[in-house]
Amino acid sequence: MNINLYIARRIFSAKENRKNLSHRIVNIALLGIVLGLVVLILSVAIVTGYKSEVGRKVIGFGSHLQIVNLDSNQSFETGPVSQDQPFLSEIKNVDGVRHVQIFATKPGIIRTSDEIQGVVLKGIGPDFDWSFFKENKVAGEPFKVQDTVRSNKVWISQQMAGLLNVKVGDNLTMFFVSPPDVVPRQRKFELAGIYKTSLEEFDRMFVLVDINHIRRLNNWKNDEVSGFEILVNDFSQLEKQEREIHNILLRHTNPESPVLQVVSIKEKYRQIFDWLGLLDMNVWVILTLMVLVAGFNMVSSLLVIILERTQMIGILKAMGARNWSIRKVFLYFSVMLILKALVLGNILGIGICLIQKYTHVFKLDPTSYYLEYVPVNLTVLHLVLLNVGTVLVTTAMLLLPSYFITKVSPEKSIRFE
Repeated sequence: MNINLYIARRIFSAKENRKNLSHRIVNIALLGIVLGLVVLILSVAIVTGYKSEVGRKVIGFGSHLQIVNLDSNQSFETGPVSQDQPFLSEIKNVDGVRHVQIFATKPGIIRTSDEIQGVVLKGIGPDFDWSFFKENKVAGEPFKVQDTVRSNKVWISQQMAGLLNVKVGDNLTMFFVSPPDVVPRQRKFELAGIYKTSLEEFDRMFVLVDINHIRRLNNWKNDEVSGFEILVNDFSQLEKQEREIHNILLRHTNPESPVLQVVSIKEKYRQIFDWLGLLDMNVWVILTLMVLVAGFNMVSSLLVIILERTQMIGILKAMGARNWSIRKVFLYFSVMLILKALVLGNILGIGICLIQKYTHVFKLDPTSYYLEYVPVNLTVLHLVLLNVGTVLVTTAMLLLPSYFITKVSPEKSIRFE
């Protein structure tokens, strides 16, 4: 039997301890650890959830990877490439690639009787994945794109619909400039659907339209597009898949064809993803501060407990117990207190996360935060790391104060009152 653990359990469960001064101090320390763990859980859940949601919305507009003409240079007025490419079958077989679809973009202007709005038309083909826009649909239904007949239906954002004062079923007049034309071209479309993502930068810009309209406006052939959008299953493997696809393009490089490049969503919208990356620093600062606070709370509690148990320490030493053996008694006792606090902290922290996940009780201003409510994303791995890390760091901080046990004299401590 582990005698050190046995003594620690007796101290931990002794009812007479509740009348001692140390009991109140220990309770304060436990409260500090509970609140600290709750803050840690909420911080990690909110930051990871926020990064995931904002990143998912940006990807919904631009996919994970794009293959475009090298001459495009981040412009929405792109150079054409043929949609019949020999490398497409290889890319679709790359591990982790979920979907490949064609697209085209064209700047334009929407005008109504009272308003005017600059936009970017995103031409979609029959292979377009509607799942993202269905999730963010406000009204209307997706329209079908065919190879032979152009559809005049479009989707715009709720923000744009509000600015233009239009609703589903209304007609929209758009104007385009296509060199070498001097006079802008005019097209009429029917509003078929309205979406809302709360990403104002994108909502006030993108209009979904049949890709055949962009081909006609740009005087392209029926098989020409701006490029290909690639959706992957695991965002964390994006760099690896980007390299694989880049190597595939190199193997199929043809001097007579346009030079193609692979553009990652992280590169295309670098300012957004760099900003999201800075949020990790906030989490590390909070983690460090909360763990240090919990550690210092336990240090002060342990010192008080050692002072209160000085007589017991002297008796154990008189009976032949070694210093390290006695130190382990108090370390075991401290770990029991920490584990008790972690149980309460986990219940409270996970409970708040679940309430927010299913009720969205805590709201956000979408104009500032791109989201309407506080997102949470909590995994078992996060919980395990937070709990294990808290136990290890706080226990390590207790090694130094437990050293004061070695300074206790058996002769003086037994007479200690």
